[in-house]
Amino acid sequence: MFIARVIINMVAMMIIAYLFPGIMWVDGFAAALVASFILGIINAVIRPILIFLTLPLTVVTFGFFLLILNGLLLGLVSFIVPGFYISGLGGGILGSILISLVSWVLSVSLTPRPGF
Repeated sequence: MFIARVIINMVAMMIIAYLFPGIMWVDGFAAALVASFILGIINAVIRPILIFLTLPLTVVTFGFFLLILNGLLLGLVSFIVPGFYISGLGGGILGSILISLVSWVLSVSLTPRPGF
């Protein structure tokens, strides 16, 4: 399941980089694959810890701080992975929203439904 998620996120990153080059850009297939893998690891390990530590701020902002946290984590991925670039915090926030939307659409379209 993790591998399927990584591949779906990689495709989402490549689609967003192609459609919105001002937000994020990827130097190639390998960079998108590594960035997607690192993003999956960061989301599984670091993100829950940061969500717990920033819970009061998240509650005060009615959850909007999670958008900033997601943008920062995407920026961390762009710092770690050569060939994957985000244009600042705004690009990270918008990029994380777009990655989530495109990944959701791809997941829904690729998941087999019972009875079909």
